[in-house]
Amino acid sequence: MKLKKPIPVLEWILLVIKGMVVGAGAILPGISGGVLCVVFGIYQPMMALLAHPIKSFKIYYKLFIPFLFGWVLGFLALAKLVEMLFAASSTIAISLFVGLIAGTLPSLFKEAGKNGSSKGSWIGFSIGLFVMFTVLTMLSKGTATDISPNIWWFAFCGIVWGFSLIIPGLSSSSILIFMGLYQPMTSGIASLDMLVILPLIAGLAITVFLFARLVNFLFEKHHSIMHHTIIGIVIASTLLIIPVEYTSNVNLAISIACFFAGFIVSILMDKLENKISF
Repeated sequence: MKLKKPIPVLEWILLVIKGMVVGAGAILPGISGGVLCVVFGIYQPMMALLAHPIKSFKIYYKLFIPFLFGWVLGFLALAKLVEMLFAASSTIAISLFVGLIAGTLPSLFKEAGKNGSSKGSWIGFSIGLFVMFTVLTMLSKGTATDISPNIWWFAFCGIVWGFSLIIPGLSSSSILIFMGLYQPMTSGIASLDMLVILPLIAGLAITVFLFARLVNFLFEKHHSIMHHTIIGIVIASTLLIIPVEYTSNVNLAISIACFFAGFIVSILMDKLENKISF
């Protein structure tokens, strides 16, 4: 997709809106920024830009300038909203996010099996599920609950985010929620705290620089295995953040309602995305 002709104002506006949606997806648990990039036709140019920055920027700069502007707007705006949700009730907020994650699973399985599923695909799924569940369970019994957010942990958040950007279908938020890093990270972003934002950007940039080409190659050569492995990781990291303690029956009822609301929103977003082409 070479953008040789000037982009009309309407298309610039559309690119800004799409950038806002992807930026929001970077914050919102259950929504993969990589998947949204695929949906909006941005993933391939983005990977080309990461693999060959100078050459690709000359081709795609008219696409990326409005898109990145929208990304920043969506990213900052939703960070404040997420901070407010957690301040009101972390149990209800996490229930909503678990619903959002659950609602993405049908589309993830559909994408993973679009070229067929092999025995290796389900082995990858099992390994992803088992390894992630084991690692997070060990963390929960060790240092995970004792994590004190600092610049190094925020850089780690950036690393996890970087992988969610270059690996379609991987939502980093459930892992960060589990580790207790999600809320302080989004609070720092919402308040424009540079001690949060700068290490976050550094971690993300390092990950993308080191792994973008490798991940792109693996997805091209082993599409089904990679996608099934990612689904296993998503399921494992989500199971361990499901709330099990509630302050009252009302809190439980609202949490259940928010779970189903999140699930329905994800399903509706998937239907809407299937109608969009660019």
